[in-house]
Amino acid sequence: MTEPTLALQGAIVAALKGAAPVRAVLGERIYDRVPTAAAKPYVRVGEDQVVPDRAECFERSVEIYATLHVWSAAVGRPEAKRAVGAIVDALDGADLDLGTDLHLVLIEHDSTRFVDGDDPLTTHGVVVFRALIDAA
Repeated sequence: MTEPTLALQGAIVAALKGAAPVRAVLGERIYDRVPTAAAKPYVRVGEDQVVPDRAECFERSVEIYATLHVWSAAVGRPEAKRAVGAIVDALDGADLDLGTDLHLVLIEHDSTRFVDGDDPLTTHGVVVFRALIDAA
């Protein structure tokens, strides 16, 4: 069976790259590992938390909390908030293809927070999605 977080990451990146509103704010700047001196704004695929579902009726199901990090250097927080809004619109309730051996039951927006970045000019948006995945 495909590792569920890997399949989910690929589907998330494909959905974001395919969404015109996301591209309008971020361009093609969607990274797993951010290149040195990458231009902002961009989104970085972040951490995953996997919670196995131990219920007998869901023998091979997992719940995944997938985190995306948005970084913006524009004045104030509006650019980061526009990027997060476009990301949420693209992924919340989306029908993502995880391949032949996994089935996405749902993906939903779990939480968002905006914090200061590493310097006074940077805004950091942290977006978490909750996904339920079954073996196909």
